[in-house]
Amino acid sequence: MTGTLEDPTARPRIGIDLGGTKIEGLALDGAGRERARRRVATPRGDYEATVRAVADLVAALERETGARSGGASVGVGIPGTLSPATGLVKNANSTWLIGRPLDKDLATALRRPVRMANDADCFALSEASDGAAVGARVVFGIILGTGVGGGLVVDGRPVSGPNAIGGEWGHNPLPWPTDAERPGPSCYCGLSGCIETFLSGPGLAADHARVTGARLEGPEIAARAEAGDLACRDTLSRYAERLARATATVLNVLDPEVVVLGGGLSNLPLLYEVVPAAWPRWVFSDTVATALRPPRHGDSSGVRGAAWLWPAAPAAGMGETDADGPSP
Repeated sequence: MTGTLEDPTARPRIGIDLGGTKIEGLALDGAGRERARRRVATPRGDYEATVRAVADLVAALERETGARSGGASVGVGIPGTLSPATGLVKNANSTWLIGRPLDKDLATALRRPVRMANDADCFALSEASDGAAVGARVVFGIILGTGVGGGLVVDGRPVSGPNAIGGEWGHNPLPWPTDAERPGPSCYCGLSGCIETFLSGPGLAADHARVTGARLEGPEIAARAEAGDLACRDTLSRYAERLARATATVLNVLDPEVVVLGGGLSNLPLLYEVVPAAWPRWVFSDTVATALRPPRHGDSSGVRGAAWLWPAAPAAGMGETDADGPSP
């Protein structure tokens, strides 16, 4: 599927990005062109209302594109994953989804099969399909935001794995830590020193506060660094060097052709200069040909990737419901 677009007259693909505060929906034609987009507030804490909101959003997108009811494929990205053991949502920061058979309930509500994947997997799939990594066989997508997520795409297909944790790079320890980085900040997962505690937005702000005593958020740190603030420049330099170390382990294990950065912190220009320049120190190779790129589709990559979950067959363990809902 990578880099291959279909007949634009093919049935629409609808992607849904189910976030904690908003649900975004997008309809693509067979050539990957956007035909409709809508966004609604997420009914926080109300599972049944969330299922209804997704179903209503899909219906609205079908009406807007002129597709017959039930005629579009539907892919859904969620801030968590489906447990291969139980078929229920796990690891979701939208806690009202946890323990629920969301894919099956959506298939019933939508009266058609639904494919579902982690939102970081959707980001990586979008950029591999028609984004910054189009044409690459092995792509690793990273989201640097409130948390740190990762997604792996091989030959155009997201790889989730038998435990549905493929790409959960943010909950490995920061590699090659200095004495000052040990044991590292506590992580909500119960461990200390996870990559997420250093490279998330809150992690960046916390690092700046530890070193300088000043409490600033990431955008302000970046703005002050641009204006010449040396302390803020030092903070971003530490961040970039840690990102280089952390991504070097991905290169050593997966050897991807392209690493794509997403999330708010992906907008820092120095990352695309400093990180590749630092890789040779940490990567176990005499040359490093992997490209580090910003996303082509920006904040839209997650919802586009959800749409691209069709028509390719999903990777094992991706979390798919192919059983049709009830007949009309």
